[in-house]
Amino acid sequence: MRKPFLEIFSEKRVRVSDGAWGTFLQTEGLKSGECPEAWNIENPEAVVSIARRYIEAGSDMVETNTFGGSRHKLDLFGCGDMTYELNKAGAELSRRAAGEEHWVLGSVGPSGVILMMGDVGEAELYDGFLLQVRGLADGGADALCLETFSDLEEAAAAIRAAKTTGLPVICTFTFENGFSMMGVTPEAYAEKMLELGVDVLGTNCGNGLSGMAGIVEAIRRTAPDCPILVHANAGMPVLQDGEAVYPESPEDMAAFVPRIVRAGACIVGGCCGTNPDHIRAIREQVEKLAADE
Repeated sequence: MRKPFLEIFSEKRVRVSDGAWGTFLQTEGLKSGECPEAWNIENPEAVVSIARRYIEAGSDMVETNTFGGSRHKLDLFGCGDMTYELNKAGAELSRRAAGEEHWVLGSVGPSGVILMMGDVGEAELYDGFLLQVRGLADGGADALCLETFSDLEEAAAAIRAAKTTGLPVICTFTFENGFSMMGVTPEAYAEKMLELGVDVLGTNCGNGLSGMAGIVEAIRRTAPDCPILVHANAGMPVLQDGEAVYPESPEDMAAFVPRIVRAGACIVGGCCGTNPDHIRAIREQVEKLAADE
């Protein structure tokens, strides 16, 4: 039986998360222009299979197929009125795969609208996230993982909604060349997250593990006592025959795990382009580090 999510950080043990969902769904048959979250109802066994393969590869925790599950994102596919149902189903499917021994992180991505541009009001944005996180909580998520954010105001709305569930809140930003897309530094991000009462900080997407150490170190300097999660891409994407290809092999990624852990990461997993082979290699490296202590 798994313990409450936040208790794992008292063990001083590095945990392994899962890998990509979006690019994995594409390899399983998700078509361009198709709503990924709709698979939670239309193709549930494929979703369970992805989560299960990550567990079998060594993940201690798996996310949900709900990254684009906010009301505003789902509206683009004509699914906005199913926000609660699609998120609840996504959490239930990952819970089926995770069983009682592994944790489920409810994935919440950006809404796709920009507050400062007046695309939407803060109250409306908050309400959209609220529908999503309630579905994830009712579906059995152990924690909520707000990920790939770049704007502090939007993140704050998502965090306020997430906190109404009583679940632990993770919030990660994506940084390129020292800044998020909206010009936020890792230090400014970490300071704001602490102010908002986020339980776990971190960074995801954007870089391979080789580019994450400096970001983790900056977050750690600002938040020395807060757990840090890292979900890295399998390297920076390159175009091959018109398609984005992620070049880092499982061995490439695993080689950087010791440096990421020394920088302060408590949870290590993958983002775009990663698959169960990457997670298996990361797991092996984490086990080796534990044995060497």
